[in-house]
Amino acid sequence: MENRLSAPEFLAERARRVVLDVRSPGEYAQGHIPGAVSFPLFTDEERARVGTWYKQNGKESALELGLGIVGPKMADFVQKARALAPEKRLAVHCWRGGQRSQSMAWLLRQAGFDVVTLEGGYKAYRQYVLDNIGNWKLEILVVGGKTGTGKTKILRALQAMGEQIIDLEQMAHHKGSAFGFIGEAPQPTVEQFENDLFGAISRLDPARRVWIENESRSIGRVYIPDGFWKKMKSAPLLNIEIPDEARIQNLLADYVLTDKTDLEAAFRKIDKKLGGQHLKAAIEALYHDDFAIAARIALRYYDKTYQHCLDTNPSPDIRNLTFGDGDPEIIARFLKTII
Repeated sequence: MENRLSAPEFLAERARRVVLDVRSPGEYAQGHIPGAVSFPLFTDEERARVGTWYKQNGKESALELGLGIVGPKMADFVQKARALAPEKRLAVHCWRGGQRSQSMAWLLRQAGFDVVTLEGGYKAYRQYVLDNIGNWKLEILVVGGKTGTGKTKILRALQAMGEQIIDLEQMAHHKGSAFGFIGEAPQPTVEQFENDLFGAISRLDPARRVWIENESRSIGRVYIPDGFWKKMKSAPLLNIEIPDEARIQNLLADYVLTDKTDLEAAFRKIDKKLGGQHLKAAIEALYHDDFAIAARIALRYYDKTYQHCLDTNPSPDIRNLTFGDGDPEIIARFLKTII
């Protein structure tokens, strides 16, 4: 095998190798290959020092500075690599496939590791993601419904029944509404969301259908990539309708144990849409533990918003499906039979 691999070849090796990202921690946090381990050659501060030195004193002088920083770390790099990859099979990359990854690969090969690197580095991987994220030939089916319908629970019930799903909200760490941040980890960057979505798509069997939840283009602070968004909007939409009481119970199950200050903050995000009187009533209901009343007030806004989105949805096939209760397993089982 060649030591330098193209992006698709490098990604194919992830099942057989531990992937080490030798860029700085800040670069890794901005966006990384899913599953890659942060293994920085330089800290953020060291990288900044070397970069500044390069601009002021030239390449050779910066190289000497870099060697002085890395030299004392070399034994530690080898020890950490052995702990991460006891079978000694590694895939290493940096930003552009240059000095950082090649230096680390050289060191680890001297220590007996089988190492491949990524031609063009993370930059080439990102271009591969952007070029291909909307080009997958997938049969997508979109599960829609008003707030509180339990669409995520339906998706997971479908998954438990052997169906393929893409859970965009799980990747985004956000449920999509003004309340969507509650109970979630900090959101990834837009770049990392794209990487994670690409990774999820690449693991699917293109010969089998894929279920996905109806979403706005933005999910909190991240955005569904344009190519994939167009596929979603051209796919069949299964619009699920359940009784309002079942929707209220779903919302209470999700939010009744939430810190009331978070709920109040979420209501204040939609204050202009609710109106001052409704906002005041919702917040009073929260602090009187009348969560059902607060939920009903929120749904006045979200139901209007959803209906507008449904009326303007460009899907060529919208099917309205009404159920007597909100049991996600019953709904999922029915969905499997009609498509």
